[in-house]
Amino acid sequence: MNVYFILITVAGLCLFETISSIDNAIINAEVLSTMGRKARRWFLLWGLLFAVFVVRGLLPWAIVWAVTPSLGPVGALLASFSSDPSVKSAIELSAPMLLIGGGVFLIFLFFHWLFLEQKNFGLHIERYFISKGVWFFAVASVLLSAIVWFALKQSPMLAFGAVVGSSAFFITHGFKQNAEESEKKLAKSEMSDVSKILFLEIIDATFSVDGVLGAFAFTLSVPLIILGNGLGAYVVRQVTAGNVERIKKYLFLKNGAMYSIFILGAIMLADSFGVKIPSYLSPLATFAIIGYFFIKSHKHLKKINFKTDEK
Repeated sequence: MNVYFILITVAGLCLFETISSIDNAIINAEVLSTMGRKARRWFLLWGLLFAVFVVRGLLPWAIVWAVTPSLGPVGALLASFSSDPSVKSAIELSAPMLLIGGGVFLIFLFFHWLFLEQKNFGLHIERYFISKGVWFFAVASVLLSAIVWFALKQSPMLAFGAVVGSSAFFITHGFKQNAEESEKKLAKSEMSDVSKILFLEIIDATFSVDGVLGAFAFTLSVPLIILGNGLGAYVVRQVTAGNVERIKKYLFLKNGAMYSIFILGAIMLADSFGVKIPSYLSPLATFAIIGYFFIKSHKHLKKINFKTDEK
């Protein structure tokens, strides 16, 4: 595996995981501010190890193993580095089902944000879509029908993968909505620090699904996904520890994350139908999109600071 490909893939995964987890980091910081110093240190150290090795380690491994059970648990972890032709053949046969499911999940996630979620408007067209929120369900239904129709022409299992991706979105979205509300209440509750830590870890596991599924648009290599997402989780914990207020001021980072999610979902869908996608496209698109919205956020912040100084 080319060293430059590994570096750009890990960097792209790290950036994507970091930006897509900003909202969760902000809420985590609010909860941590109500906890004792010892509990905060425990969450930032041991909680990080749990987030990296248990959540972001087990989830991608479990997904690859689930869609390619013939590999076994060890084979699923090491498959991308194996030179065994039978292993490569098994991965190639199962990859489209994984990619189409992940693609549907990510595209639904993007359209839900575009139509229904409150946001800072990074592009003018976002105002139009938020005013037509009820259309999300129609768009999702028609889109799924079209994807399944074309998938059935290739393979029933490919179509089944699309349906699984749709089901996964609605199931995890329900958990995420409940988790967001619970986490906001958690900051004001009288629960013990230990209970809060356990609850934060459960919520982190719920929010990690987006980053793990998006990671498969970068690579099918489980070790690289663990490394890239693990580094992203570390950066998020550092943001949680001391830079949240500064991050909040960059208003359009979430927009960058969501447009990246849309592009990654589209890449996964195209790949699942056999379209040849250059391996560097996912990380470069992520850098470009998030970079654009970072610069836009920075310019907006400078404009606000300039107006404040004038007063």
